[in-house]
Amino acid sequence: MMKILLAGYNLDYETIRELQAARPELRNLTPETISAAYARISRDPRPVHELRAVAREEVEKARQSNRTIVFGLGHSSVAEHAVFNIDILGISRLLVEEIQRFRLCSYTEKSQRYILLTDDFVIPEEIRDTGLEEIFRETVREQNSLYHTLYARLLPHVLEKNPEMAAVPEKRSTLEGWAKEDARYIVSLATEAQLGMTLNARGLELLLRRFAAHPLEECRAFSQHLYEKTFEIAPSLIRYTEPTPFDRDTPTALRRMTDELIARHAAGPEEEERNSENRKDWQRGDVRLIDASPDADDRILAALLHTSSRAPLDRCRNLLHRMDTVEKIALLKEAFRFLSEHDAVQREFEYADLTFELTLSASCFAQLKRHRMATLTVQDYNPDLSVTIPPAIIEVGMESAFREVIDRTEAIYRQIAQTVPQAAPYILTNAHRRRAILKVNARELYHMARLRLDAHAQWDIRRLTGNMLTLARKVMPLTLLLATGKDGFAAAYGTLFSDRQQE
Repeated sequence: MMKILLAGYNLDYETIRELQAARPELRNLTPETISAAYARISRDPRPVHELRAVAREEVEKARQSNRTIVFGLGHSSVAEHAVFNIDILGISRLLVEEIQRFRLCSYTEKSQRYILLTDDFVIPEEIRDTGLEEIFRETVREQNSLYHTLYARLLPHVLEKNPEMAAVPEKRSTLEGWAKEDARYIVSLATEAQLGMTLNARGLELLLRRFAAHPLEECRAFSQHLYEKTFEIAPSLIRYTEPTPFDRDTPTALRRMTDELIARHAAGPEEEERNSENRKDWQRGDVRLIDASPDADDRILAALLHTSSRAPLDRCRNLLHRMDTVEKIALLKEAFRFLSEHDAVQREFEYADLTFELTLSASCFAQLKRHRMATLTVQDYNPDLSVTIPPAIIEVGMESAFREVIDRTEAIYRQIAQTVPQAAPYILTNAHRRRAILKVNARELYHMARLRLDAHAQWDIRRLTGNMLTLARKVMPLTLLLATGKDGFAAAYGTLFSDRQQE
């Protein structure tokens, strides 16, 4: 007989402290008891709720069990049952980007799109130690001053361009958000941020270790503070927090070798021009499609046939070779028939991959990095890649003022880079750009399209996603028939099923 028991749920830490103060005998308010109980499921025949009861009564034994199973036997997944909720305040936007590289966590971040920013910013310790603190402060203050000027100019412009929305009080906040999201392109990566983070003990230990090896002092300090706040709660699950040689030394070694190889094998102008010509067909704006699964449509259709039959995959692929385009579309239509704009396409769509090289602003990257089911790697921010200027800033006549602040920012960046290159990116703005490689499967691209091509999506990532989708359709035109924003789904669905009445 089925039985579902609630084993636990998140409690605010202040509530836990109040409970402990009222009942000092309670020493089992730790997530370790659940992880220890679940670890015993595979070898202990007792019902799991009884195992939890034993763990609550014998916390030290539960901790020893965790140490043995997680670290002695190497069953690290047991630590995933212990979960932490972390408030993170007073950190830079640059540190937020480093934190959110960890994919198996959940984040909710203070939005620069919806909140009017104050002038709070972080001064890196590296800057304090170089005698450049005052010029750093002056530059960030100049950026922040222009931010407020831009917002004051952009808001009436946005209201004037959207009179119907401006006439509805409930929609004014949306228009204000559009002005804020464009004004923020001039604020620095040192801007103070905050976020809420949820992660399990296994991910926590990895984060602590990686950040302990990070070249930025702010990252190392974050690791230490986070360790101090969590270790006493779950000492049996947080053990290896010191940086390994792999974490600490690999990035430096790779950079050194890369510099040598680039210098040794530099391409001449003629070769670069030939390479550029060869790339044109697979480039759109700042997006380049550099790799894709061959026969992408057929891979996904074969997977759909395989799941829906008892035939081996080879037979499904052979069947596809005998099918014409009409039959293939008919099969896809059955996969799409009951799809809505809120549904994810089937998991079979994960069998075809695309790899893009992107050049994107920090504002755009802030949104792209939230798609954690993708593979995303980045270069450092690079002023040589120019900046992204929101069209609205040009429309209100503020491009010249914007570029003047950017020019002064980049001069200070170069000055800082001569002394502490690892800290120089703090002074760069949300408009500055970097290169990234993004690998997605067709299913994740559908998800991105739903969110980022919708009319409510921010213009920068909407443009990026649109360019990605245009190139992707060259290699999987059938698969992506319904890859649209939520607002465009009904029209795309209607077009695909326009012959529905005759079927």
